[in-house]
Amino acid sequence: MTEERAIPAAEAGAFLTVDLGALADNWRLIRDRSGAVECAAVVKADAYGTGTEAAVPALAKAGCRTFFVAHLGEARRVRAIAQDATIYVLNGLLPGTEPVYRALALRPILGSAGEIADWAEFAAQTQDAPPAALHVDTGMNRLGLSVDEGLAMAGALPFAPALLMSHFTSSEEFGAAATTAQIAAFQRLREAYPGVPASLANSSGVFLDPAPGLDLARPGYALYGGNPTPEALNPMRPVVRLEATIIQTRDVPDGTLVGYNGRWIARGPRRLATLCIGYADGYPRTASAADAKIASGVEAGVALVGGVRCPFAGSVSMDLIILDVTDASAEAARRGARAVMIGDDLDIDEVGKRAGTVGYEILTSLGRRFARRYIGG
Repeated sequence: MTEERAIPAAEAGAFLTVDLGALADNWRLIRDRSGAVECAAVVKADAYGTGTEAAVPALAKAGCRTFFVAHLGEARRVRAIAQDATIYVLNGLLPGTEPVYRALALRPILGSAGEIADWAEFAAQTQDAPPAALHVDTGMNRLGLSVDEGLAMAGALPFAPALLMSHFTSSEEFGAAATTAQIAAFQRLREAYPGVPASLANSSGVFLDPAPGLDLARPGYALYGGNPTPEALNPMRPVVRLEATIIQTRDVPDGTLVGYNGRWIARGPRRLATLCIGYADGYPRTASAADAKIASGVEAGVALVGGVRCPFAGSVSMDLIILDVTDASAEAARRGARAVMIGDDLDIDEVGKRAGTVGYEILTSLGRRFARRYIGG
């Protein structure tokens, strides 16, 4: 167990613990479950907020040899710490960046005719250009060639792709018709590109029955503790734990207006605690608690104080969150104690839901003002 020195623990208002052992175990679980020849890891967005320089070595030690990132800058960071790894860049080929791919032995994922033409020209003029992947869109309508374009290019590409890939839109929904259609479309593409390794399964795709593991699985969210099967129990170990310090407590009478614009009103005498965390730390303002919101049945944020669920009171502000700690013990809710924002019985998916978003956004927004601690690595 080591403490990161960027922010001394004694000076921090909130504390993020990242369990690298759990991260590695989650990768092994998906590797064993996927049925694919190889299991990669998606480490974009600073390894989903957990820290690239910590997460990548832990995954590599567990046996991961292939990594996916979104941006070229992320690929540079991964290459610096995983010199022998295969690294794919998901967000396509930006004009003029071909020499960077060659210099760092990175693999672009090409998803348009323009990208393919640029890479083909570069590869024809460069003896040691790295391999490239081909992305075909089977339903997302975001990046990638259309299925018809992908089929038309089969046998006509001026280079042999290292990987044929697509991306699910709804694999977390059991029995989704869109998933069945995507698998069928991707099978047509596989037949058109015989011998080319294929990748379709993301985190939730690995847990489909049967799982279309193909040649390469590329999990992301589930590695970091997110539930890839939201209609069932989460099979993954939690990776992140977030705690915030109680910096002040107060007793307020019935009818007290709390927070900006007084949108939360105390119903009876209440005890409040103010936490040293806010939306500047990546905790969404949409988790705010307002009487009108609560009355409409929309969930608001909660934190655990001494194991007791304590609801937010009023708006999440830039640096502070107010809790109603009336039901918590005085010892647990004292000044200097910590409230659990993510962890124990409050998992990343519930935190996302209560903020009107998804756990992905919560993870990738984790702030830089936390004292970070890595364990299990």
